[in-house]
Amino acid sequence: MPMPTPSKGETMDEFVSRCIGDMGMTRDYPDQKQRAAVCYAQWRKAAQADASLTFVSEPGGLVIEAACPEPVEGQAGDGKPRLPRFSMVAYTGGPMRLAGWRYPVIVDLAGLAIPSQSRPIRFGHDMSSGVGHTDGIRVDAGRLLATGVVSRDTSAAREVVASARNGFPWQASIGAAVEQFEFVRENQAVTVNGREFSGPVNVVRKATLGEISFVDLGADSATSASVAASRGKEMEAMDETKNGVDGAKTETETVAAEPKLETGKEKVEAAAPATVTPPAPAPSVSGGAPEGTDPVAERRIKAAAEEERIATVRKICGTEHADLVAKAIRDGWDPTRCELEVLRASRPKAPAVHVPDNGVSGTVLEAACMLTAHLAGVEKLYPEQALDSADKRFNGGIGLQELLLEAAWANGYTGRNFRDARSVLRYAFGRDVQAGFSTVDIGGILSNVSNKFLLEGFFSVERTWRNICAVRTVSDFKTVTSYRLIGADQYQPVAPGGELKHGTLGEEKYTNKADTFGLLLSIDRRDIINDDLGAVTTVPRKLGRGSGLEINDKFWATFLANAAFFTAARKNYLDGADTVLGIDGLTKGEVLFMDQVDSDGKPTGIMPAILLVPTALSAMGTQLWKSVEIRNTTPDKEYPVANPHQGKFRVEVSRYLSNARYTGNSGKAWYLLADPTDLPVIEVAFLNGQEAPTIETAEADFNVLGIQMRGYHDFGMALQDYRGGIKMLGEAAGT
Repeated sequence: MPMPTPSKGETMDEFVSRCIGDMGMTRDYPDQKQRAAVCYAQWRKAAQADASLTFVSEPGGLVIEAACPEPVEGQAGDGKPRLPRFSMVAYTGGPMRLAGWRYPVIVDLAGLAIPSQSRPIRFGHDMSSGVGHTDGIRVDAGRLLATGVVSRDTSAAREVVASARNGFPWQASIGAAVEQFEFVRENQAVTVNGREFSGPVNVVRKATLGEISFVDLGADSATSASVAASRGKEMEAMDETKNGVDGAKTETETVAAEPKLETGKEKVEAAAPATVTPPAPAPSVSGGAPEGTDPVAERRIKAAAEEERIATVRKICGTEHADLVAKAIRDGWDPTRCELEVLRASRPKAPAVHVPDNGVSGTVLEAACMLTAHLAGVEKLYPEQALDSADKRFNGGIGLQELLLEAAWANGYTGRNFRDARSVLRYAFGRDVQAGFSTVDIGGILSNVSNKFLLEGFFSVERTWRNICAVRTVSDFKTVTSYRLIGADQYQPVAPGGELKHGTLGEEKYTNKADTFGLLLSIDRRDIINDDLGAVTTVPRKLGRGSGLEINDKFWATFLANAAFFTAARKNYLDGADTVLGIDGLTKGEVLFMDQVDSDGKPTGIMPAILLVPTALSAMGTQLWKSVEIRNTTPDKEYPVANPHQGKFRVEVSRYLSNARYTGNSGKAWYLLADPTDLPVIEVAFLNGQEAPTIETAEADFNVLGIQMRGYHDFGMALQDYRGGIKMLGEAAGT
C-alpha cells in the first residue's frame, strides 16, 4: 500500500502514528514505521528545497544550471510550499538524428501545434516518471522555449532538482505526433526555423506537441532509442533504493532498513531491522581538533569515518558500477552523491525526440525485405551495418506478417501475434499512434521496397519510344506551347560604321499536355495470412509493367496517326516499289531527308541519325548499319555490293509499328529521323520531370482487409516538327 502524504505542520511522530492507523499497522512492525519515517523525511526535504533551473542552448544539447536560494522555513510568502521552477530551450530548431528516419529530421516550429500552455514535463518520456508541468510555451528566434514548475511528487522530480543543484547538465527533449512531413533531396536547400539547411533531410511541416522531457543525453542512434523505450521495473527498484538511502539522513539517526519486495510472488518478506549510522562529514583540511581532543584519537576517528565512507561507496556501486568506485573515493563523494551518480548511470539514455522502438529500425526492416526478395545489388543500397543486422535478426528471410508486426510493435502495439489483423494494420500504418515520432513507417518501407520492383516492371517492357523522342518537363496539367523561331535569321553584311541590320522572325507553335494515368492493386487478407512477402514484390512489378505498357500504347498511337504529318506536299513522304528498305531505298530516303528546306526555302541543315523499322525489317536495318558489304540477291546476279550506309544511322526496332491494333501500322514502312535533341518528330512531357511511375502504400479501406498499393504516372505526348523525319512506305500505295 502506498504511503500517504504528510500534512502541513504535521510532525514526524504524528505522521508515523497516522500511517499506522490508516494502514492498519502495529507499532511493533518496525519496517513499516521505517517506511513512514523515510517518506516524511523525503517530503520535508523536498518541501524545503527551492531550485531555479535555467536551460541554455548549446551545440548538441542543453545545459542546466541550478541556483538554490536560502529557504525560509520551506514556505513562500503566501504560506504555501515554494515549488522549484524551470525554464528551458526545449528544441533548438536544428536537425536531429532519429531512429527509423534514414536522414536527419527538422521540426518546423511554424507548423508545430501547441494544444495548451500547460503540457506535461516528464523524465525520459516515461509517463510514470512525471516531473511537473509548463505554464508558458513560445517560439522565439527559431527555438521552442518553455517555463514551468516541478509540481510532481515523484522520485524523478526529486532527482531532477537534486541533480541540478549538483550541477548536472540536463538536456530537454520534445514528444510530438507527426502529421505531415516532406523530404528535401540531396543538393537541394530548404529554409526552416529561420535557417537554411542542405538536403538530404526530412522536414516535419505539421506536428502536435505532446510533452517535454528532461533527459540525460540527446542520443542519435537507434540503439539508445530502443533502451529508452524499455524503462520499467528496474527504475522503480532504483527509486526505492534511493528512498532508503536518503532516509538514513533524516532527523532519526537509528532507523530500520527498507523491506525488500519480491516481485512475482504473492508475499512480502521484511528484512530484519538494521542500524544505519549517518556517515561522518569529510574532514576539513584546515580544521583542527576540538579542544580537549587527543590528536591521535582524532586521526583514528577520521580514518574510521573515511573507511566507513569507502565501504558505503563500494556497497552502493556494487559490481555493476565498479567503474565509479575509484572516482567516488578519489573525489570524496558522500553516499548521497554516490547514489545519484549510480542512479544516473543506470537510467536509459533518451533521444532528442521521443522515439518508441522495439529494437529494429526501419532501415533494417527494409534491408530484410530486399534480402528476402533477393534483389540484385542490395549491398549498394543499404549500409553494411543494416544488412548485417537484418541477416542476423531475420535469418532465412522475413515474412509479411513478421514485417507488419515489427512495425506495429514499434508504434506501440502490445499484442504478440497476428490474430487481431485489423489492429496490427492500424498500428503498423500509424493510425493509432498518439504521441512521439513513429520509429517505423511501414508505409514508407513498403513504398521503398515496392519502388525497386516497380522499376523492374517498368523497364521490362519495350522502351524504343525513349530513344526517338524529345523529353520536356511540365509543372502542371495545362496545355503548354513551345515556339520554333524561323524566318530571315541569316547573318547579313555589316555596313561601315558597324550598324547591324534587324532580322525578321516568324514563329511555329507546337503544343503538348500531361495527363495522369494510374492503377490500384491490393495485397488482400489471403496474402497476409499466407505470410507471402512475394506479394510485396509481385504487385509493384505489375504496377510498373502497367505504367510501361500505357506509355507505349499512348506513344505509338500518337506516332502512327501520322497520315497528315508525313505527306508528299511536305516532302517528307514517299511510296512505291523503290522505297523498299535496302541500299537503294535507304539512299532514296537519305536524299529525301537532306533535301528538306525551311520556310524560306533554304536547307534545314539537320542530319538524319536514326533508322526506325518494324520487326520484319530488323535484320535488314542491322545489316545496313553494321555490314561493310551486302549480297545482291537478284537471280543469276548474286554478288557482294559495297554498303555506303555502314555506321550512318542507329537502328531502332519497335513491334508496335506493325501491330494491327494501331491505326497506320505497317510491316514494310520505315522512318529516317533526326536526333531528337536537334529536331524532334515527337515529344513526351512528364510532370515535374518524373519519368518513372510513383507507387504509394497504405492500409486498405474499412471494407477491405489488406494493404492497398497504387501506382500513377503523369505524362503526355504530341507530334512536333515534320522536318525532323521522313517516312518511306516500303511498297506502292494501295498495295
